[in-house]
Amino acid sequence: MTKVTVLSRSFSRHPVLRAELLARYPDASFNDAGVSLSGEELIKALRGHQKAIIALEPISAEVLDAVPELRVIAKYGVGFDKIDLAALITRDVSLGWAGGVNRRSVAELVIGFAISMLRKLPEANDAVCNDNWHQVVGRQLSDCTIGIIGCGHVGQDLGRILRAGFDCRVLAHDIQDHPTYYTETGVMPSSLDALLREADVISVHLPHDTSTANILDATHLGMIKASAILINTARGSLVDEMAIKQMLKAGTLAGAAFDVFACEPPEDQELLDLPNFFATPHVGGSTQESILAMGRTAIDGLDDYRVPEKGIFPPGLW
Repeated sequence: MTKVTVLSRSFSRHPVLRAELLARYPDASFNDAGVSLSGEELIKALRGHQKAIIALEPISAEVLDAVPELRVIAKYGVGFDKIDLAALITRDVSLGWAGGVNRRSVAELVIGFAISMLRKLPEANDAVCNDNWHQVVGRQLSDCTIGIIGCGHVGQDLGRILRAGFDCRVLAHDIQDHPTYYTETGVMPSSLDALLREADVISVHLPHDTSTANILDATHLGMIKASAILINTARGSLVDEMAIKQMLKAGTLAGAAFDVFACEPPEDQELLDLPNFFATPHVGGSTQESILAMGRTAIDGLDDYRVPEKGIFPPGLW
């Protein structure tokens, strides 16, 4: 009998997902202790199981070597920061995954961030709460140029919403060409430098890998105009947070809204306390609809899987 374990705390405490998994695998086990698993505790939880549903648990070569019986990893969520894909290939371990299942959830968060920062809603709320009733003047999203860095599932969905719903001018930068998408939506391809210089709102949607780490370093950030807003709902490692802090303090960047950080939870209290910085605790995919979609995709991934193949699967992550 195939033994399945769920390491994700979020999945484990979701009654609908538990019931749907148990309907397929009645003997599945869960992370009912609600603990974050790594190292020896992670190996202990995986031992004796042929299939596992994981979220942010680090799957390294060392972990795989310690549990050779593990043959399938199903991903709850879309990121691969914590999975050694090369180790999966060399050990013939399969991956169950589908991209873009949380695209609308993340795209809507970006739009919420953009409107909040452009309309200065945190400032307005703070004023009302401190008995300082006055009008705060902001900007309309529909009159802005939006720059999307990374034109994958989330980036493309965001572009569609901004074009169809707000009639924004939208620039997109990606290492791949998307001519059909650009033609259908009116989103315009752009170089990274031109996008940074022109956009009023910049939103980052790249995976983390060696080519994207710190892609928005101090040099690139210096190209952004002082009136712009920077949004990061992708990965904290993509942006130089120290440079962002200095720009926000100096007034060379109007505002920033981050859902992700290089270290989570973030430890730079000075950054978090800045009035023109808005932070959320990695909630991009945390909607009821997205959680169900990600969970059901992970369940399907237990039976629909393949060994990763460089340049082919997962696509766009090599």
